[in-house]
Formats: sequence, structure tokens, C-alpha cells
Amino acid sequence: MAKLSLLSGLFMLLMAATSCTTNHENKWHNLFNGENLDGWTALENPESFRVEEGAIVCSGPRAHLYYMGDPQSGIYKNFELKAMVMTRPGANSGIFFHTKEQERGWPLKGYEVQINNSHEGSGDFRELKKTGSLYGIRNVFFQTVPDNVWFEVTVKVIENQVEISINGTKVVDYIQPDEPYRPENDKYKVFDRGRIALQAHDKNSTTYFKDIRLKILPEDQKREPYTDKAWDTKITKLHLANFPVIDFHTHLKGGLTIEQATENSMKLGINYGIAPNCGLKFPVTDDASLYMYMDTVKAQPIFRGMQAEGREWVTLFSPEAVARFDYVFTDAMTWTDHKGRRLRLWIPEETFVDDEQAFMDELVGKIEAVIAQEPVDIHVNPTYLPEVIAGKYDELWTDERIDRFVKVLADHGVALEINSRFRLPSEKILRKAKEAGVKFTFGTNNAGNDLGRLEYSLEMAEKLGLTWKDMFMPKPNGEKPVQKKGLPAHITG
Repeated sequence: MAKLSLLSGLFMLLMAATSCTTNHENKWHNLFNGENLDGWTALENPESFRVEEGAIVCSGPRAHLYYMGDPQSGIYKNFELKAMVMTRPGANSGIFFHTKEQERGWPLKGYEVQINNSHEGSGDFRELKKTGSLYGIRNVFFQTVPDNVWFEVTVKVIENQVEISINGTKVVDYIQPDEPYRPENDKYKVFDRGRIALQAHDKNSTTYFKDIRLKILPEDQKREPYTDKAWDTKITKLHLANFPVIDFHTHLKGGLTIEQATENSMKLGINYGIAPNCGLKFPVTDDASLYMYMDTVKAQPIFRGMQAEGREWVTLFSPEAVARFDYVFTDAMTWTDHKGRRLRLWIPEETFVDDEQAFMDELVGKIEAVIAQEPVDIHVNPTYLPEVIAGKYDELWTDERIDRFVKVLADHGVALEINSRFRLPSEKILRKAKEAGVKFTFGTNNAGNDLGRLEYSLEMAEKLGLTWKDMFMPKPNGEKPVQKKGLPAHITG
């Protein structure tokens, strides 16, 4: 009888524990009462946190505020977290999960969801990781929201997967493989279980958090990683090094939708810039069609690029409309030769090479005019030669021509694309450009719906030893080339 009573008691305890856990699942719990920091513990510099008008204010010397309260004493594995956040200009903060209390220093355990809309770093370090980044592991390099407005951050963690959304738009979807690459200092940046924490970064940074809610999710099966282990290691090393893995030259072609492109972006860890073709007889031909296009891509997790087509584009758009794009790029594949013939170098029937050397001299001159006169950020499809002479690339791109090409890029601060589709420019030209201080970008210029993996771009980056300091990033509003140079009334060629 005593044995039955003991078994019955154990069963009731088990049922109570199960009921308690189940009651916490699929139910939203407020982690912040809007009045004080009850349930939270600040370490290192407690004065960096305070409550004002129903929000936690993170402002002051480096410190972290850990949630220690119920449910489950603040230790979470699978969960969904929502918080309303607002940053002041220059703010830098973060939401940590699966972390552990530390008396001082940046938390070593768990992951950080970056909060940074306009913070640029300090000293000679430029912080490129923007709001929504899974800090150092899968970075978001584009700005999703502005300062001084409230926005919602959602973090959903299930076993070895995290999804991060900003205002309902997913920007990160990362599945951690078994035994992921992590350097010694970051070996605890893995999924486990642990606390939620908020970050105060420095005395010049002010970030607000309110309406912080959490829902516990049940145990589940591990997810199969999106990519192979080798790719995960390669891309993680680049993200940890603050290297902007961005394909600035993609198009919605071959049936590719923006939803497919962004899904591919998150699976591979490559940020994308998607560009319409803008110019005479192209889809975007004037300010009205430009604004219509911009309406279709607003709130999308991408950079917004403009491919300026032909030499007439400068007469078709206003500077104000062009400045709506994050960056502008063009090439020298469309121009008019000395005989008045309009050339499009990728179309054999529209390419005229009467004399190879004379053609090359005219081509280099056109490239110089385009780069010097047009207000663009990036020169793309660089050093491209038409099919009829492409086999003589190394012979025709002489040292003198290379030097002229590199000099005009350096003189006018125009970045050079490392193009993965055409595998251009050559390593020799890229090395000369690096020596001259030219910045680089990666680009695919996809002809269909396959965006690839930036194979040539990454190969050249490794061979040249490029770092984040060598890479172009879009300029802020007010500093774009079109805002500084305006649009010329006429372009030679």
C-alpha cells in the first residue's frame, strides 16, 4: 500500500511538472512590466540601464541586462521573442539569447541579434553589421529601419535554427550544422540554452526596448542545414571577419522572384543587391517608372541598385530620383564609335571591330569617359571584350591600357566589380587596382534564375587577400555621387 502511495505521489508530481511546462508553451509572457527592472539584473555598469516612459533605456558604458525571472527562471532553449525597439542616431545594441551572466566584458556564450541602424564603429574599425544580424555568424549589411522610430524585432529559436525578422520581414534564417566552425574566442557561440540579455554599448549610444514578450516552444527535431559543411565554414569565416559578403549585381530574370532571391540569400549567407535595368528602351525609362519600381521593393530585405544603361541614361532621370537607389552602377558595353555606329558589345551583330588595336584604344577611351563623367558608384562587367576578340584578352589588355583603366577608377573613387559570371577582370588587373587603392564589389549579373555562389569573386578575394577595408559599401544619403556631381547634360559616346 505504501509502495502504491509512493508511485501515485511520483506520478502526480510528474503530471504537475508536465502541466507546468505545457502551460508555459504557446503562451506569451511579458518579460518587462513597463515600470521598473524587476526580474532583470544588470552587470558591469548597472547605471547604463533605466526605465523611462514604459521603456528600458540602454545608454551608458558597456553593460548587459539579464532577464532572471519567470517563466522557468529565465533559462530558455526553444522560444519566440518579440520586442519593440527604437534607436537614436549612432546607437549600437543587441539582444542576446542562450547566454550566461558575466561580471564584465562582451558575453562569450550564446548568440547576439544586432541592433544597429547607423552606428559606424570607432577608430579605424567600421561596423558593417546592421539591425537583424546574427552577429558575426550571418550578418545583415543593409539597413532595414531608420533611427528614431519604433520597430519590432522577432527572434524564433528551434533547436539548431534561428529566424530573425524586422517588422515581420525575415532577414536571417540560419541552421547551425553539427560542429560548426568557430574560432577559439567564439567557441561558445552555438545553440544551447540560456538567458536573454540586452546590451548597452557605450555612452554615445541610446536604444529603447519595450513590449518584450516571450513564448516557450516545445522540444523538436534538429533541422538539416541548408548548405554543406564546407560552404558554412567559408561563409562563417567571412562574416566573423566583418567581410561584407554582398552580391551587388543581381537581376530578377529567368522567372526569379524577389521572394526566391531573398530566400536564397538567407540560405547561403550572401546579401543581395537587386537592380532593374534603367535606360533608353529598358523597363525603367523615366522618373515615373523608377518610382513605380521602388514601390515594388520597399521593405524588402535587399540593397536597391540601379543599373544605368547606355550613355543616354543621364538625360532620362532626375538626380532626386536616382538618389533613391542605394547605389548606381554601369558598364562600358554600350557606346557609339567614331563612325557613329551604336555598339552593344554582348551582341555580335552590333559589335564592329575593324581594327583590333584601334578598337581597344577607343574602348579604353570610352571607359575613361564613362567613369569620369557619369555619377556612378561601381563599374561593372569590367574589361569585357566582345566575342570576336575575347580570346586575345591578355594580349589586348596591355600594361598601358590597364594602367589607364585603374587610374581613372582611383581618381574618381569608383569601385571595381569582380564579376563571377564573366570571370573578370583578370587577377593581374585586380592586383594593380588593389595597389592603387581601388575598392571592390562582388557581382553576378545573372542571365537566368541561378545566382550561383560568387565563385570567382570569392576566389579572387582569397588570392588578393582582400579584407573588409578593401570593399565598397553604399554611401549615406547626401554623399552619393549623383548628389555631389549631379547629372551631366551630355556624355561623350
